[in-house]
Amino acid sequence: MLDSIEVRPMCRHERPLWDDLMRQHHYLGFRSLVGESFRYVATCQEQWVALLGWSAAALKCKVRDQWIGWPCWLQYQRLPLLANNTRFLILPHVQIPNLASRVLALNVKRLSSDWQNCYSHPIWLVETFVDPRHFHGTCYKAAGWNFLGYTHGFSKCADTYRRHNHPKMVFVRPLHPRATEKLADPSVDIPLRRQPKALRLSEKQAGELLERLMAIPDPRMARGIRHKKISVMAIAMCAIMSNARSLKAIAEWGQRCSQTMLQRLWCRYDRKTKRFRPPSEPTIRRFLQSVDADAVDRALGGWLQQLADTHSAIAVDGKTLKGARKDNGRKVHLLSVFLQKQGIVLTQREVESTTNEITTLRPLLAPLDLTGRVVTVDAMHAHKDTARYLVKEKHADGVFIIKKNQRTLREDISELNMLDFPPSAPHDR
Repeated sequence: MLDSIEVRPMCRHERPLWDDLMRQHHYLGFRSLVGESFRYVATCQEQWVALLGWSAAALKCKVRDQWIGWPCWLQYQRLPLLANNTRFLILPHVQIPNLASRVLALNVKRLSSDWQNCYSHPIWLVETFVDPRHFHGTCYKAAGWNFLGYTHGFSKCADTYRRHNHPKMVFVRPLHPRATEKLADPSVDIPLRRQPKALRLSEKQAGELLERLMAIPDPRMARGIRHKKISVMAIAMCAIMSNARSLKAIAEWGQRCSQTMLQRLWCRYDRKTKRFRPPSEPTIRRFLQSVDADAVDRALGGWLQQLADTHSAIAVDGKTLKGARKDNGRKVHLLSVFLQKQGIVLTQREVESTTNEITTLRPLLAPLDLTGRVVTVDAMHAHKDTARYLVKEKHADGVFIIKKNQRTLREDISELNMLDFPPSAPHDR
């Protein structure tokens, strides 16, 4: 019976059934898979017998990270090379001995190649978390997975961690013979699709950025300052552009800099040791928490706009920040302007509780030079006043989405002969 078991990726039209079965029969239920993900189906004589779901690896897991041995700054760069078996379900009507370990073994054999074809990078290590109140991880042990220990009993909720006092068993299985060695080696070049391209700046562009950073007010009191404002901000910016995802990773990036680099970043010179010293993690944290975020946003947004193509399209979109709330419990909603091609945010503005995105749009666009650009907005902003503002005052073109709630306008557009309105040349605006 086991010889007839096959594991294959789920077909697109099978997703509603896959999700429904997982929702009904898995003890955790099911809502969605996080990040890069894959759904698999195990069949026996063309009948479904098991379902497996893989998603992005856990952001942090102490026993796993210690076992790999990678530093914090490298961990966030290499996490895409890990996958988490978040769901594994043997369908209730199936009674086949040793089925679970067989399905796991077949799935793991093809997982990395499937991931490569879909997401343009392999998987070197897989992980899973087993609740010992319900299972013992027997099928994972039988399939050759390694038991590393237990979690601390926390779950991630938005940007915070909550204690649930139910530690999980941590199992991992390398899919590459030198997985841990390569994951922890900074010298190994691993081309990941999502790694940002190197940002090359001319002396003029770097000088303009320096001038804008110097203009940002220093929130600290003059007494007791050891590290220059420009030094802390320069290190934070360079570290973030190098994929640093936390304050600790930013500080670690600064610690790895050479003396020549630290000198170029205006770091403090210690006369006793005769060495340049980067700011510590507490110093970076205190500064970034107290600096004027709006001033930083304006400075960087204006500088990034100068780097972009003057005719590149701009998009406006609003999003509610997950897990972010004010003291009164209200969620934070931001309206952002970003370059469509590069995905770079030029500026953003909070939508106050007493207003909405429509009234926030003009103050958001006011400081930006939109001459000759195409600005795309969603259906909420499909109004005459907004269109007139973009064309008459900002000298830009607007692309609007018209939904069924604007029935008259949709009917007028449907009656137009679109061949009479070809894309205009710049001089025909």
